Amino acid sequence: MAVQNPDFDVCVIGSGAGGGPVALRLAQAGFDVLVLEKGPWLKEEHFKKDEMACCRHSIFTPNLKDEQHVLEQLYADKWLGEATSESGWSFWNGNMVGGSSNLMSGYFYRLKPQDFRLKSEFGEIAGANVVDWPISYAELEPYYTMVEEEVGVSGEVQAHKFSEPRSTEQFYQAPTAEHPIVNRIDNACKELGYQALKTPRAILSKPDNGRRSCEYSGFCGSYGCASGAKGSSRAALLDRAVATGKCQIWADSQVSKLISDGSGKVVAAEYFDLEDQQKQVTAKIFVVACQAVESSRLLLNSVGEKHPQGLANNHGQVGKNLLFSAGGAGSGDLPYEMMSAESARLLQTRGPFVNRNLQDWYFIDDLEFADKPAKGGTIDFLLRHPNVLSKAKSQKWDENGKLIWGEQLQQKIKSAISAQQTLNFEVFNDWLPTDNCFVSLDKTVKDRWQQPVAKIRLGYHEHDLKVGRYLSAKAESVLQQMGAKNISWSVSGSPPSNLMAGGCRFGEQIETSVLDKDCRAHDCENLYVTDGSFMPTGGSVTYTWTIYANAFRVADKIIAAL
Repeated sequence: MAVQNPDFDVCVIGSGAGGGPVALRLAQAGFDVLVLEKGPWLKEEHFKKDEMACCRHSIFTPNLKDEQHVLEQLYADKWLGEATSESGWSFWNGNMVGGSSNLMSGYFYRLKPQDFRLKSEFGEIAGANVVDWPISYAELEPYYTMVEEEVGVSGEVQAHKFSEPRSTEQFYQAPTAEHPIVNRIDNACKELGYQALKTPRAILSKPDNGRRSCEYSGFCGSYGCASGAKGSSRAALLDRAVATGKCQIWADSQVSKLISDGSGKVVAAEYFDLEDQQKQVTAKIFVVACQAVESSRLLLNSVGEKHPQGLANNHGQVGKNLLFSAGGAGSGDLPYEMMSAESARLLQTRGPFVNRNLQDWYFIDDLEFADKPAKGGTIDFLLRHPNVLSKAKSQKWDENGKLIWGEQLQQKIKSAISAQQTLNFEVFNDWLPTDNCFVSLDKTVKDRWQQPVAKIRLGYHEHDLKVGRYLSAKAESVLQQMGAKNISWSVSGSPPSNLMAGGCRFGEQIETSVLDKDCRAHDCENLYVTDGSFMPTGGSVTYTWTIYANAFRVADKIIAAL
């Protein structure tokens, strides 16, 4: 039975890149909005450059003894699960108002038109569940543009053979300040015949809308932003949503279940507050945006009369086709002793961004790779993170893999910190959706509220590694051209837990998808999912811009539905 007088018009569960745009737009339109967020409400004054807090004590993510996952990996042709409280491999990505968008590095890329029709463009790949999206790039383009202003994206439009169409000539803001090393990257790429591009960032280069511009501390990825320049959902959107007077954010509220009535509609969210008191709140429409794994988990835990296998899961699709970002990573050292004193001084500059990427092989047409055109990816360049703890920890092994200590270790740490600049690269390519990468509920492990935790099968497709190796070799050629030493890189099927999508893909058919093209559940008329879960394929870039853009698009659909 429907609730006659619901507490709110819209209840948004999760406050990251998928929840923030919905909360802002609905509040601006005059609807009463509630955002339930499991984490605390941290603000600029709470974000210190504390390396121990960030990276040793992991204060931005839950204690794995309280909240964890079970990860399934393939060993000798058998899938074996291990609880993360045992392995220590955390799959959490920032539990706080604004979610993991507080901790992102802010590399911002649009997908390209071909990403929306991957199956049509490149055909099927055996063992992969590749499909076309139910919407086109043209339908999402206005929302990509909207995000540039609403979130604050800085960059410079440059002509490129694979450039995606734009409806504006330039970015909302000019690029952030650049590190002197970009001149070396640009020169090396030019000598090799590559075209280095300036990487757009969700970071303000100038003050805007009450937020300060970047202060160039160098501590960006994995850290909260003390200036508000980073375009987190909290700083860019939710603060403005609250200011309308129509949006409430209830932090420290862990939603355990969505309750549906006899018609199948969701009528209430059941949650635990900071004192672990179990409560309920009602709304007309519910929007789930908990990040891919936890959104699937919440739906699977929300069993009802019309949803006996979990909410919106009558065709067994919730949790399927989970995605991560495939690719690789590598590095090379530029010793100061190999260059002039002035060059060494410039390379020791701290703070400004590298902001360089290569998309020359976003689409690969190379007979040495394949006998037909194939999907490639993006190469990003970045300096080694200024976090000294991680830099020092990585020096404890010698070239033969043996532990070192004492003076030998001291000298190695000193050299790593003060005798060279290290240039890293990261490769982003499609993680093909397969039947061996999905979310289910573990039957034995529960969280501290006695709810089954998510079990994640981490299967990957060999094609992902082939593309990753191809692109990593291209990145290596740039480092070689720059004269870098100690060049190394690796490609593996181990997923980056901070780049996840899928699990509730959208599509035209209820038998093969969870959501319709408006990201509303096929079989639950007042339920939407707006985080990266909707993505049937991930593209070869970071996901956040696309998640923001789609959430703004869905917000318009919800307003029309109300």
